[in-house]
Parts: sequence; C-alpha cells; structure tokens
Amino acid sequence: MSTYAVTATESYSVADIENVFRRFTTDLRMIAESSGGMARDKAEQYGYDIEYLAKHDYLLCVDVTLLSGSREVKAVRYTVNTAAGELTPSRPGGVLWSAVPSPYLRVIIQYTQKWYDLSEASQSTVKNRLKLPWGSTDADISHSTLSIASTRSYVSSTYGIHREDYSK
Repeated sequence: MSTYAVTATESYSVADIENVFRRFTTDLRMIAESSGGMARDKAEQYGYDIEYLAKHDYLLCVDVTLLSGSREVKAVRYTVNTAAGELTPSRPGGVLWSAVPSPYLRVIIQYTQKWYDLSEASQSTVKNRLKLPWGSTDADISHSTLSIASTRSYVSSTYGIHREDYSK
C-alpha cells in the first residue's frame, strides 16, 4: 500500500482577480449600453459587487440574461476557474447586443461552498459591503430556449473566468 501527499497552493493574486473582473465589467457595460437593459452606473455596481465576492472566494459563476418582457433573448455565463492555465485568454467583446422591446438584464450569481460555510452574521457583514441588495431566486438559468453560440476566457496568471455566450 502506498501513500502520498498533495499540497495545493494558489498561484494568483488579488491583482489577477481584478484584471479578470475588469474584463467582466467591460462586458457588462457593453451589454447594458447596447441592449438598453441597464444603466451604465448599475452595471458598474454589479461589477464592483461581483469582483468583491470573487476576491473573497465566494463566487462560483455569474449568469447575465437579456429578457424582452419574459422572453430570453441572449445570455452569458461566466464560470470562475482557479486553475486557468488550461484556458486560452481572450479580449473582452462580442457582447454588443441589439436593443429589444421592454429590455431587462437579469444578473444571477452562484456562490461557492465557502459562502455557505459562513455564519448568517458573516454573510450579512459581506452583504453590507456590497453596493446592491442580493437575494435568492428560483429563476431558470438553464437557457433551454437558447444555444451556446461561442465561448471566451479571461485569464490572469492561473485565475480566470470562462464565458459561454447563448443566443437563439
């Protein structure tokens, strides 16, 4: 019988997370402005909150959906990857979405286990540091009416996010 030990170390910094989420926020601003689904300052508030959660290892993924009324038109999902060496880096872009009637951008985050391991008081402390109120939802983010159209990845060192773009 053989035994072995594995030691894992993170080889990325807060600056790497900031670099990656700067690209995410650029995407979100482009989506908001081109679709008319959200004001620029609101997109920047979302970007701030999402980056804050990522810096504290509470963010698993972000789903951004453009709705026209209640109909899904387009979506992007950003999934955090802390071993991003296998991802091919991309530049922000490809998210100039056409304006639609009654546009609404829905932003949903999924938390890591680290978030759920926090006490209620600690979660409340984090939420008080965010710019926007976040709550729970039962919204369907499977994008069953859409198909994956393309992918991109934003990487800095070994930290990254993988983006999947969904459209009709």
